[in-house]
Amino acid sequence: MLKSLNPLILIKLFPKFDVNFRIMPHSLTSRTPKPKYDVVLIGGGIMSATLATLLHEFDPNLEIAIFERLGRFAKESTAAWNNAGTGHSAFCELNYTPEKPDGTVDITKAESIAEQFEMSKQFWAYLVTKGYVQDPKDFINSCPHMSLVFGEKDAEYLRKRHEKMADSVLFSGMEYSMDHEQLREWLPLVMSKRNQSEVMAATKMDMGTDVNFGTLTRKMGRHLLEDSNVEVFLYHEVKDVDPREDGKWEMKVKDRIHNHKQEVVADFVFIGAGGYALPLLDSSDIKESEGYGGFPVSGQWLVSHNQELVEKHHAKVYTQATVDAPPMSVPHLDLRIIDGKKALLFGPFAGFSTKFLKEGSYLDLPESVNTKNLRSLFGAWWHNLPLTKYLIQQVAMTKSQRMQHLREFIKDANEEDWELKVAGQRVQIIKKDEKDGGKLEFGTEVVVNKNGTIASLLGASPGASTAVYAMLNVLEKCFPEKLQGEWKDKLLEMVPSYGQKLAHNAELTEKVRNYTKEKLELEY
Repeated sequence: MLKSLNPLILIKLFPKFDVNFRIMPHSLTSRTPKPKYDVVLIGGGIMSATLATLLHEFDPNLEIAIFERLGRFAKESTAAWNNAGTGHSAFCELNYTPEKPDGTVDITKAESIAEQFEMSKQFWAYLVTKGYVQDPKDFINSCPHMSLVFGEKDAEYLRKRHEKMADSVLFSGMEYSMDHEQLREWLPLVMSKRNQSEVMAATKMDMGTDVNFGTLTRKMGRHLLEDSNVEVFLYHEVKDVDPREDGKWEMKVKDRIHNHKQEVVADFVFIGAGGYALPLLDSSDIKESEGYGGFPVSGQWLVSHNQELVEKHHAKVYTQATVDAPPMSVPHLDLRIIDGKKALLFGPFAGFSTKFLKEGSYLDLPESVNTKNLRSLFGAWWHNLPLTKYLIQQVAMTKSQRMQHLREFIKDANEEDWELKVAGQRVQIIKKDEKDGGKLEFGTEVVVNKNGTIASLLGASPGASTAVYAMLNVLEKCFPEKLQGEWKDKLLEMVPSYGQKLAHNAELTEKVRNYTKEKLELEY
C-alpha cells in the first residue's frame, strides 16, 4: 500500500528512507545547496555521473554539485529496463553500416562507434582498478552480438558487410554463416522449427557485452557521494538557467521535498537531463540553441523470464529496421542480465507520448514550441509523415500483434511466456534545415555556447555506451587548454587510447582490449 503513494509524500513522512525503503543518507534529504559552485551538473544519469567523475579526477578541488529531480540516480533513460543494455560496439547494428549506391558497404561510422565504446570500457576499467567501483559483473557481462537477416538480398548485403568489417582490426574475429547447422548452433531458439529452405544469414562477434547502465551509474554516484567532495542533491529540480552579465549562470533550484526554492550560481553548467535538456537549454537563450526542437518517442518490450527459453538464447541479435521505422526501432532479441537474473527482451515497439521524460508532464511537448523552433518542428513533421503513420500503427498494436512480430524470430513463441514492459522515453533532435525547415536527427549531439561555459547533450542513440567519449567531447570544447595541459596525464591514465585511432593500430587495440577484459572480468 505504501508503495502506491506519491514518493514525495513518502519521503516527507519518512525522510530517512527512499521509496524502496532503504535508509537514505541524512545529507540527501536535509542539506541546502550552496549559493555558488564551480560546476553544476543537471540530471543524475550516466552522462552527469561520468562528467562529474572525470572532473573530480582532474581537479579534486573543484566545487561540483549534481541536481537530480527524482529520488535516485539513473531512473530515466539510464535505468536498466529503459534501454536495451547493449554495449553499442557496432558489432551487430546494421544501421551503422549503410550500403552505398554503388553497392559497397561504408563502415566508417561503425569504426567510430566501436572506438567510442572502447573508451568507455577503459574508463570503467580505471574505476575498478582504483577501487571506486567494485564487482564489475554487476553491470557488465560478456554477451555475443549477432546480426541476422532474411532473404537473398539482405544475405548478400550482410556478406559484403562482413567482408569489409573483417578487414578492420576493430572487428577481427567476426564470423559469418548462411549454413543452417551453424546457425542452429549459434541460435537454437531462433532456428527451432525453421524451414531448411529459408534463406538466412548471420554474423557473430563474441566480444559483445550486455551492460546495466543503471547499476553502473549508481555505483559511480555512490563513489561521488561517499569518497569525493562532489555534492549530490536528490529531489532537486532545476527550473531555469539564466545568463548573468559576469558570464556566470544563475539557476532556479526547487527542493521538491520541502518545497523550497533558491538560486544557485555556477561558472560552468552541464545539462544532462535527458528529455528535459531541451527546455533547459532553450531557457539559457544561447544562440547555439536556436531552432532546436524535440520529438518524443517511447517504447515497449516483450520480456520473458521463462528460464527454459533463456537458456536457449545467449546473444543480442539485431536485424534490419522495417520501412519508415526510426533507427531506434530496429528489431532485436536480446539476452539481458539485470541484478544477476537472466531474461529475454524483444522489441522495441515504438510508442508516442507528449512527455519528454517517463516521469514528465504531458505538457512537455506543447510547452517546448516557440517562435524560434516552430519552423523546424513543422518542417520535420511535414517531411516525416511516413514516420507519423508508423508510430500510429505501433501505438495501436495489441499484444497479440506484437507477438506476431516476435514469431518472425521465435516460430513457436507462446504469448503466456511474454509480458509487455514499458521502456524509456526518448526525445529525438529536430534541427533547423535551410531547405526543409527542420530535420529529424536520430543521433547524439553536444551543444556548447561560444564561451564554453554551458553544454548540453541532446538525442538518444548510441547514448550511454559512448558516455565517456561524449563527456570528453564536452571537455574538449569547454576546457581545451586544461585537457591538453595539466589534465593530460590523468586523462591518459583513465583512457590510454585517447587521441589515437584504434582502427589504425592493431597493437594498441589488442592491448586495451586485453586490459579491459581483465579488469572488467569479461569472458569472451
